[in-house]
Amino acid sequence: MATIRPFKAIRPREDLAANVAALPYDVYNREEALAEVQKEPLSFLKIDRAETQFSSDVSPYETQVYAKARDCLQDMVLQGVLLKDDSPAFFVYELVMDGRSQTGVVGCAAIDDYLNNVIKKHEKTREEKEIDRINHVDMCNAQTGPIFLAYRSHHAINMAVAKIKKDSPLYDFTAPDGIRHTVWKAGSPADINTIYQGFQDTQDIYIADGHHRAASAVKVGLKRREANPGFTGEEEFNFFLSVLFPHDQLLIMDYNRVVQDLNGLDTERFLQKVAASFHIDKKGEEPYKPLKKAEIGMYLHGDWYRLKAHDEIVSEDPVEGLDVSLLQNYLLTPILGITDPRTDKRIDFVGGIRGLKELEKRANSDMVLAFAMYPTSIEELFAVSDAGQLMPPKSTWFEPKLRSGLLIHELS
Repeated sequence: MATIRPFKAIRPREDLAANVAALPYDVYNREEALAEVQKEPLSFLKIDRAETQFSSDVSPYETQVYAKARDCLQDMVLQGVLLKDDSPAFFVYELVMDGRSQTGVVGCAAIDDYLNNVIKKHEKTREEKEIDRINHVDMCNAQTGPIFLAYRSHHAINMAVAKIKKDSPLYDFTAPDGIRHTVWKAGSPADINTIYQGFQDTQDIYIADGHHRAASAVKVGLKRREANPGFTGEEEFNFFLSVLFPHDQLLIMDYNRVVQDLNGLDTERFLQKVAASFHIDKKGEEPYKPLKKAEIGMYLHGDWYRLKAHDEIVSEDPVEGLDVSLLQNYLLTPILGITDPRTDKRIDFVGGIRGLKELEKRANSDMVLAFAMYPTSIEELFAVSDAGQLMPPKSTWFEPKLRSGLLIHELS
């Protein structure tokens, strides 16, 4: 049973939504974020990445940077760029990419559901990344970027969403990257009740993307509970901003790997070692994208190869059976000496949205070797989460990305 409740949103004026909406803070490096803010002064990145308001010698993690984020948020409200709703509502958020749509419900999830594992995780978080967003949320007194949650499709919620989508939208725009974003407000008591009860009837919710944001929001909530020992559980700090999508609408793309060297091996010896665990089929110069599980595309010295895992290394275990685990356990670690991909500087990760040509480009420039992965499925993500296990890093790449700044949750 999951508690997902409506909230009083802070949101852009309707004619400015396209200007304000920004990709998540963590898809940009500092220079890219600055370029975006210079190009679009209303971009929400000036709040999510407030270091863009300072010279490059100021650390993004200084207190003055988080204070600037708070001030920018308050200024946008005072200027009427952002509006505060008077009554709580759910919102319906549709994204369309390349003709494929997915529609989620925007509401606030309970931190107790996170703590009690009703909201399930599949990824380990890093403390330094948590601290950054804890400081940001706490200083801004608001959650500015939604957590991407998934649930098993529910008929009553689907029907309510379909009904709401027949109304006129609040926002409807196509972003510069070609993704169309449409948002409807679901403020009637009947719609609110149907959606609320639908999630009450849902046993499990899964974090698809945004583990650090979720963990940070929860820790801010716990911090405020400590500061308010008489809390009732109904205060806004007990909930965090989320967009919840039914599982059958989601697309997980491949999350690929590039490696800097062959760990001292020549090509022939490297391929011999790979052949101990994988059947190798040389494909030549034509890029090879894996067609099914337990297959990996490999690019080395101008040629593509298909690697097919030997039957004896394929596992039914939710984690060990993932293709990213097969690559890690039988090639990256034993052959290339990459034991911790989170920290090893010899490996980098490339989202599937960038395509196979990006893998070739990297392998022909700053790297030597590239691996094209078959995408992890949403069912595999659920299986890992249900088993209480964790995926290897960079196992899933979700597209399209939610925009920050369209809907903001104030904590008090």
